[in-house]
Amino acid sequence: MRLTKAEESRSAAHLHRSLTLELVRVTERAAIAAAEWRGKGNEKGADDAAVSAMQAELMRVQIGGRIVIGEGEAGEADQLYIGQEVGTGDGPEVDIAVDPLEGVTLCAKNQPDSIVVLAMAERGGLLNVARDVYMHKIAVGSDYAKDVVHIDETATANVKSLASAKGVPLSEITAIVLDRPRHAGLIEELRTAGVAVKLISDGDVAGVIHAVNTEDTGIDIYLGSGGAPEGVLAAAALRCIGGHMQGKLILDTQDKRERAYRMGIHDANRIYDVTELAAGDVLFAATGVTDGTLLDGIRLRRKSVETSTIVMRSWSQTVRWIKAHHAR
Repeated sequence: MRLTKAEESRSAAHLHRSLTLELVRVTERAAIAAAEWRGKGNEKGADDAAVSAMQAELMRVQIGGRIVIGEGEAGEADQLYIGQEVGTGDGPEVDIAVDPLEGVTLCAKNQPDSIVVLAMAERGGLLNVARDVYMHKIAVGSDYAKDVVHIDETATANVKSLASAKGVPLSEITAIVLDRPRHAGLIEELRTAGVAVKLISDGDVAGVIHAVNTEDTGIDIYLGSGGAPEGVLAAAALRCIGGHMQGKLILDTQDKRERAYRMGIHDANRIYDVTELAAGDVLFAATGVTDGTLLDGIRLRRKSVETSTIVMRSWSQTVRWIKAHHAR
């Protein structure tokens, strides 16, 4: 029987609604596995546990899934590698981006803001980038015009434009930046301009989300460079909650440029916006491993495990916060 377009739309919408809970199960399982390694100083042990748990749960989901952002290319990683097929194979064809343990060092040291992150989009919806490629990023909230900041402008010019648009002096603007030696000049420039800087040691997916939720976080803008895969994951979240972001890949070696070309990136200087990093219908889920400003960490109790997850969908602009108790 042939479905009408309206029936197809309703069927697809229902299917995607069911997938949101499936994504939650995937990130929950990976976060619980990683939580066993909190504070034990073993980054590899924590990451391996999260990767194995995430792959095992993904294989149960009724999708024809393809990893486009994962642990590495085929031959470099045994699990969740780029191009790997996941799911049962009898559902919708989707592309998947994963960071089984964002903030692996944070988990190993039991410090705040270690999370498990996964994004899913219609086939071809997520920019395919290698794990070792970095990206220049800038992000602000949806209350501003799309062109209020630009990635090619100086940090000073951007924060002045943002302060003008917000109607406040520069001293009331707060930027969030990864605390890295490469950002020393950026941090000095921002502070010289009179801007407050919140430094984060890891976790720039959460950092971008904080920058677009100014009313809740007090943070106005994300600036700097970080992993390109995390940029795609952050864009997937912004597709669901709103906000402006631009990204420019840092393809600073011939090898990276050649690999990017094989992945379909033919313009090394292209500036990507949110819809170009994550297109079509997008689902995003993240579960806390350690306590943080975005999510609570895993609670390992005597007879149960408590998880804290955020799950979003771009089509409906729905954001759900899920607290779950799992029997041990």
